Amino acid sequence: MRELRTDVCVVGGGPAGLMTALLLLRSGVRVAVLERSPSLDRSYRGEILQPGGQALLDQVGVLAGARERGAHELRRFRLVEGARPLLDVDYGRLPAPYGHLLSLPQRHLLEELLAHCHRHDGFAYLAGCRATGLLTERGAVRGVSGEGREGPWEVHAPVTVGADGRYSKVRHLAGIENHRSDVFDLDLLWFRLPPDGDPPQDVTIHRGPGGPVLAYRSWPGRVQLGWTLPHGRYAEIAAAGVERVKERVAATVPQYAESIEAHLTSLTDLSLLDTFAARAEEWTRDGLLLLGDSAHTHGPLGAQGINLALQDAALAHPFLVEAVRRGDARAEVLRPYETDRRPDIDAVMRTQVMQSKGMLSRGGLQDVIRPRVTALLRRTPLFDRITRSIAYGRRPVRVAEELFTTVERA
Repeated sequence: MRELRTDVCVVGGGPAGLMTALLLLRSGVRVAVLERSPSLDRSYRGEILQPGGQALLDQVGVLAGARERGAHELRRFRLVEGARPLLDVDYGRLPAPYGHLLSLPQRHLLEELLAHCHRHDGFAYLAGCRATGLLTERGAVRGVSGEGREGPWEVHAPVTVGADGRYSKVRHLAGIENHRSDVFDLDLLWFRLPPDGDPPQDVTIHRGPGGPVLAYRSWPGRVQLGWTLPHGRYAEIAAAGVERVKERVAATVPQYAESIEAHLTSLTDLSLLDTFAARAEEWTRDGLLLLGDSAHTHGPLGAQGINLALQDAALAHPFLVEAVRRGDARAEVLRPYETDRRPDIDAVMRTQVMQSKGMLSRGGLQDVIRPRVTALLRRTPLFDRITRSIAYGRRPVRVAEELFTTVERA
């Protein structure tokens, strides 16, 4: 049995976990991160970064390096039906220097965050180590037991952060209920194609006879497509075979038909995203805090996943530092973070449900009124307020740099 003693044990090496680790390290807190994947060579979902997330990464000096690894700026979000635009959101109207969406491979973000973490003493990264149990003392969580490539581990810490995603093992081990809600009534099949001609410069939802298709430019020179299908119907779709999928997608985006025919050859080329919303019943226990998808899961509309993860880390950071410095990580000390954050998450949930109904639903009165409503909305100040809320959140979020006490090694 190998043992490690530290101040904070973070389970999950995604954006929420590594951003939390970096902020704590900058504040003089020792951190161990457990990541079940043995390397960063794995599949990822989200890769669109909103302006709010870019600003937070810039505050800690991570954005420039992540961009240098490879990224594309995307200036607009569009909803089109055939050749007719229904919605056109110009991110260039937002304040510089973040007046754009950023198509940034999540691996590039994690590589840069991890590189910055390694520049601090007191950082331990346990790759290929999965959590198998919670260490407890008088009912309080005091770390994690895990199984790694070199055998069993115990990481002892007064504070544990569960940042291990929508199917969180930490949440399960703590016995915290996760309330799932299938409010979006859709799933997504993702795949990448080489572009036919110039790759798109916008994020676009194409509405058409084959069902809505999301398309955007993905680094280094691919087009990322996401075809929506009715929730829970993948088995039926798969039974019809890949040719049926190709036919449906090409019916909506005929401009990619030749590339779809040439490069989408098997169902194994597709990645299914089970789309649902969920919220953990509790985000805090004595010695335990849940962040990101572990606490709240969202749909893909509005590209909120990474944004919310980074915001969670920034907002939880002062509470975690205080808990470590005081030697008091009771739920009562950590719970103000949850109380403060839940209204933001509720607002995102409501917006995503509204977006799903307004952009992806088909038939009936929606098809008649949608163009009229969006045309009217574009002429009102409310349109810019909605755009800013999606880009930055319900309220501004900043990194508490005043808590930083260390300087990174070169």
